[in-house]
Amino acid sequence: MTTLYFDCFSGISGDMVIGALLDAGADLAQMEEELKKLKIESEYTITQKSVNKNGITAVKFDVNVLNENEHHHHDHSHSHDHDHVHDHDHSHSHDDHDHSHDHHHHHDHRAYKQITDMIKAAGFTEAVTNRSLAIFKKIGEAEGKIHGLPLADVHFHEVGAVDSIIDIIGAAILIDQLGITSIHCSPIPTGSGHIHIDHGTYPVPAPATLEILKGVPIARTSIKGELATPTGAAIAAVLAQSFGTMPSMTVEKIGYGAGTKTFKDHPNVLRVVIGKE
Repeated sequence: MTTLYFDCFSGISGDMVIGALLDAGADLAQMEEELKKLKIESEYTITQKSVNKNGITAVKFDVNVLNENEHHHHDHSHSHDHDHVHDHDHSHSHDDHDHSHDHHHHHDHRAYKQITDMIKAAGFTEAVTNRSLAIFKKIGEAEGKIHGLPLADVHFHEVGAVDSIIDIIGAAILIDQLGITSIHCSPIPTGSGHIHIDHGTYPVPAPATLEILKGVPIARTSIKGELATPTGAAIAAVLAQSFGTMPSMTVEKIGYGAGTKTFKDHPNVLRVVIGKE
C-alpha cells in the first residue's frame, strides 16, 4: 500500500498539488506527454521552478494560458480561481456553445460536457479518467448550485478552464504515476476575510469552495485571504478517503508545492508525504 497524505497547513490549490507531487519525485515530462492526449497543447505552456517560501524550498508549478497574439500569464493565485465560472448569457442559443467538435483553440469558455467529453476521448488510464471526471463533477455541481444552473449549463471561463483542466488531470496523472493506493488529507484551512471577484466582494471561503467542502473538516485560521481554491478543495474532497492527522506509515518521499502568495508568518506551501502503510 502506497499512501499519500496531503498536509494542508496553508490550504490547497491545483498548482500547489502538482508542485508538491513534482517535488516528491513525480515526472513532469511524462505528465506533459500524457496531457497531449487532450489535444489542447497549443493553448498553454507549463513551467516548474524552485522557489523559497519563508525558508522552505518548494516547487512552483504554473500553467501559462496562451492567447492568440500574446503570451498571457495567468497566475493561479488564490484569488483568481473564482473567475472560472461565468453565468453565460441566456439570450443566445445554446448551440453557440457547442464547440466540442471544432478545432478553434481559443474558446471564450468551455461547457462542463465539453470538458468531460474531452477527458473521456483522451484515452487515459481508467484511474486517471475516473478521478478527473469525479473532480470536475464536484466543481461543476457546486458552481451549478451557486449559480442556479443545471450541471450541463455550467461553463468554465477560458483561462480558468485551461488552468483547471491541466491542474486536475495533471494531478490525477501524477498520482497514478506514483502508484498511490490510498489518499488521506488533513483538515483544510480555507482562510478568512473577503475576496473581490467578478460578481463583487465575497466572503472567504467563497460559496463554491464551501459547497465543495461539505462533509470535509475545515480548519480554523486567522490568515486573511483565500487559502483553498475550488480546484484544490475538489481534489481533496474527491480523492481523500479520510481527513485527520497523518496516518501511520514509513515515510519515503516528501514534497512541497508553493502557492502564489507569500504570507508573513508562515510558508504558503502544501506538503505531501508519501510512504508505505
